[in-house]
This record gives sequence, structure tokens and C-alpha cells, in this order.
Amino acid sequence: MVSALADFKKFLVRGNLVELAVAFVMGVVFSALVKAFIADLITPIIALIVGKPDFGSLSFTINSSHFLYGDFINAMFTFVTTAAAVFFFVVRPYNRFAARGAKEVPDTRDCPECTSTIPVRATRCPQCTAQIGTA
Repeated sequence: MVSALADFKKFLVRGNLVELAVAFVMGVVFSALVKAFIADLITPIIALIVGKPDFGSLSFTINSSHFLYGDFINAMFTFVTTAAAVFFFVVRPYNRFAARGAKEVPDTRDCPECTSTIPVRATRCPQCTAQIGTA
């Protein structure tokens, strides 16, 4: 019983579980933020252009079957605006930020003989002792 509790404690404090929990919480909070952004800012702008911010009441009937295509339009609009908001306000800024960090000069390289990682300024591989030219 003691080892099971110790294993459970080890499982709970393991780094990737904590990171996953934080990512989940941040995802839920970010979802609420994007939903509010769309409902409070984007939808009123669409209402100015189209004249009707909610398409839920749009429908038609064929042979006593009622088709609520307005709900589909609302869901599609929510999907497209959420994807656009995530792309323009999260993905593009993150990619620009990551590209800045990627331009750093690496401090290691691979040995051409044994493919082990060696410092850039090394002239001889410590693993296979191959003579290596300067980078």
C-alpha cells in the first residue's frame, strides 16, 4: 500500500502531468476569452454589415420536416471567426516570436564522422578523435 501511494505521489508531481494540467486550464480560460472576443466585438461588427447578428431563427420546411439552417450558419460563423482569431492573435505572433529565437547561432554541431554532438569551436571530436575543420 505504501509503494502504491508513493507511486501515486510520483505520478501527480511528474512534470508532464503538471504541464498538461496547466495547459488544460489555460485552454479553458483562453476559450472563454476567444468566445467573449467574438461575441462582444466581432459579432456586432458583422451585425453592422449584415444587419442580423443571430441567424438561429432562419429555417425552412419541406413536407413537415423543419430545417434549421440558421443554427448551422451560426456554428459555421463561430468556427470560422474562432479559427481566424486564434490564427491572427495567437499563431502568427507566436511564429514571429519563435522565428526571432531560431536565428540564434548554435553552440554545438554534429561530428561528420560519428555524428555525435560536439562544440562548434572544436577541432577534434572527443568521441571518435576525428580531425574536424573549423565551423
